[in-house]
Amino acid sequence: MSVLFWLSDEQWSAIAPHLPRNRPGVKPRRNREVISGIIHVQRVGCRWRDCPAEYGPHTTIYSRFNRWSKRGVWQALLARLTVFDAAGQQSIDSTTTKAHRCAAGGQGGPKPRPSAAAGAVGPPRSTPSPTSAGG
Repeated sequence: MSVLFWLSDEQWSAIAPHLPRNRPGVKPRRNREVISGIIHVQRVGCRWRDCPAEYGPHTTIYSRFNRWSKRGVWQALLARLTVFDAAGQQSIDSTTTKAHRCAAGGQGGPKPRPSAAAGAVGPPRSTPSPTSAGG
């Protein structure tokens, strides 16, 4: 079994003020556990059904992720946690990674590829079936 992911106190204190409140219906009581479960599923890449029970019912974890996705909560949360530095670059944890020049296709740019339509001018590549010949 993989190692479980839990939000630290510092991470939770940064996220908690931006979560939706005062919505009608049942009040969510286990936001920290459920969000930790959502992050676990996203990091590990497992199915919602395979989410460890320590995070709560997998249906609750999926429902919260799905409902908040439709309402734009994740995008708003990410926008509030994203920081812009002096150069105008955005980061969440102020870590930067320099990409090698080959990461964008290398020198010389993209290579032209022949179109499939150009090769379609020649004779058919299959032979007709003897049953389809009329005659």
